[in-house]
Amino acid sequence: MSTEPEPAEHAEDAEPGTPGTAAEGAAPEADAAEAGDASKGETAEAGDAPEADAAQTGDASEGETAEAGDAPEGTTAGDAEEAKKLSEAEAELAAQRLERERIEQRKAEKKAPIAAGIKLSGKAADLLAAVRAVESGEKPAAAVFGEPAPAPRRTAPESRPQPVSTPPVSATAAPAPETVESVRRVLTEGGAPDTLAPQAAAALGEGADEQLRADPWQLLRIASVRPEQADQFARALLGAECAPDDERRGRAVTVWLLEQAALAGHTALEMPALTAALAQRGVPDADAAVQSTLAEGEALVFQDALDEPGAPPRREQDDDAEGGEEGEERPVRVLVGLERYALAEESLADGLARLINSVPKEDGSAADWEQAAASAGGSAAELIRAVAGHGLVLHTGGEASLAEPAALLSAARGLGLRAWAATHGPIGRDRFAARAARAGAPQSAEATDAPQLTVATVAGLLSGAEGPGRDAEGALDLDLLVVLDAPQLDVETAALLTESLPDGARLVLAGDPTMLWSVGPGRVFADLLTARICPQVASRRPDPGPLGELVSGVGIGELNQVEAPGKEVVIVPVRDAGEAVHRTVQLVADSVPRAIGVPTEETQVITPGHGGAAGTRALNAALKERLNPGPGRFGGFDPGDRIAYSPAPGRTLPGRVVKADADGLHLSCAGEAVVVPKERVEQSVRHGWALTAHQAVGARWPAVVVVLPGDAVQALSRPWVYTAFGRADRHLSVVHGADQALARAVAEIPAKPRTTRLPALLAPQIPTAG
Repeated sequence: MSTEPEPAEHAEDAEPGTPGTAAEGAAPEADAAEAGDASKGETAEAGDAPEADAAQTGDASEGETAEAGDAPEGTTAGDAEEAKKLSEAEAELAAQRLERERIEQRKAEKKAPIAAGIKLSGKAADLLAAVRAVESGEKPAAAVFGEPAPAPRRTAPESRPQPVSTPPVSATAAPAPETVESVRRVLTEGGAPDTLAPQAAAALGEGADEQLRADPWQLLRIASVRPEQADQFARALLGAECAPDDERRGRAVTVWLLEQAALAGHTALEMPALTAALAQRGVPDADAAVQSTLAEGEALVFQDALDEPGAPPRREQDDDAEGGEEGEERPVRVLVGLERYALAEESLADGLARLINSVPKEDGSAADWEQAAASAGGSAAELIRAVAGHGLVLHTGGEASLAEPAALLSAARGLGLRAWAATHGPIGRDRFAARAARAGAPQSAEATDAPQLTVATVAGLLSGAEGPGRDAEGALDLDLLVVLDAPQLDVETAALLTESLPDGARLVLAGDPTMLWSVGPGRVFADLLTARICPQVASRRPDPGPLGELVSGVGIGELNQVEAPGKEVVIVPVRDAGEAVHRTVQLVADSVPRAIGVPTEETQVITPGHGGAAGTRALNAALKERLNPGPGRFGGFDPGDRIAYSPAPGRTLPGRVVKADADGLHLSCAGEAVVVPKERVEQSVRHGWALTAHQAVGARWPAVVVVLPGDAVQALSRPWVYTAFGRADRHLSVVHGADQALARAVAEIPAKPRTTRLPALLAPQIPTAG
């Protein structure tokens, strides 16, 4: 590792998310605990499950038909008896007709294009439709999930989500002007910024002004509002009636804390953590606040058994038991969480159990699979053998290990399987498609110029925009799915993927377990690795060269100095954030292109956060001034600007600004044209010369400049450093102002723990470990 005044190297594209974006103020775990049972209560009332409604309607019809068959008046006893028999027969025939009609209707529905989740029942249908609505841009998340209704816990739905077409961003429905104006008046009366009116109207929906007057703490449903600001608003509206022990305040703060915990990656929070966070937020009776939230159906409560080593697994029917006889009770932890994530985690557990416990479809003989494995050799052979006999397989390794999933795809397609791979983002998709082509994956004549036809992004696969499409049952039309960048799967995305797989399909989750975890809640890949419920294949392919040696050392907690004769790794020491920004601009614009030969447009800057004197905002402003100066006529952007577009939370598409007109900001992202309406530019488009490490996950660039200012040391951890350094293909420059904090982070600071329920949900469903 060399130290030079003007280092040179390049970084690759990134995806959204920032290390340290957990809840502010209170501890993240505490922040998420109180909203637990809210959704549960409100869900039952709001449930519009098509199948459930159909079933109930059918039952009612059958009952009414039978009653209608009673004997008419004025008949003899014998006639009455005969009429009774006839009426019973007619009732039975009528019931059979209704049942046939329902079956035919369901068959017709399967053939028709329907939205994801339409085959689900109860709250499952509502929730999945809500998730799709948010992802497609039809509704803001706060509006969809702001008003749940009571329902019991549900197991994963048996049917699978259908493909959903994503409408253009311009089709996003905005709140009615009169609704926004009425909300604006209430906000002004309460001393809140009237600029929050569109967000509040979108979050609360129709009658938002009345809701705010009745419960001013509903203002917390706006993502940018904090409890102290909501308290000030409530005092202005309620006057003497406003009190810290107000039940409405306790519920609103509880839900807010749970949402903050979800931002930090938790799917649920332990009760003590939640009540502690509530106390920190000035809630006098935290227990009462939690109970009120649960009673109103705004959160769910769970009891997960803490099995001791050697104890038999806890049965699913024991989950809700209050305890057995003395001496048989097991310790439990009480968790509270939002129904949105509880439902996703339970659906994911059911889907994984289905894959593990089912027999994979017989494609190719055992001899054929063995021959393919023998041809691959090494750990690729182990992967192929594991996939031959199991429905779920985990594969771990670094960048070089991607050759093994590529060999698996090639072998599977050679055996006649419909095999596809899915990556986190478009840059990773294109890179892996090229690798798979080099590995010999067969391509059709039409696909020779587009090897990505057998590789899709996860988002594109689920939406139907990419991939093989769906069969008549709504399942993905494939036999094998290899999901790369598996640590980036949050519980909702993972649940949709597993539900979408047909019976007998094989699923391979592949990724580097040392990387940063998903932006969304959950730690799916890490939980599965820990649970050891299916075969795990660890790659033995080391990443090559000085960069590979450096990153591998970071992965095991060692920050090594490496020999870099070709200036593969360069350290640039700086004294303060101002110098860090200056040196970064110099590297990207001059040093890396001149000394390393990597063009400016192929060099990516990565920094720990968006704020601060050397965060993405400051760096992008400096880089724009040097590389593409302009007045920023459209929301701060000019043609030629490098951008990062986030169509949904947790997803980032790198690209460039093409132009701006009345339709919005025209972008080119991964070769595709995107138009972002003017009203959505501020919230979904950022300048992209500098990204966070979370935004960069799933992508690599020829050269990367990692900026480590002194004011960002709190955000550093081993996974962050590993992820940031690992984005470089040929060259890594480290603008280093963190002193010993970097080495300490690598050696001592692992990933922040996340509270999840997946291991406890899987235990009773998996009879034996894989």
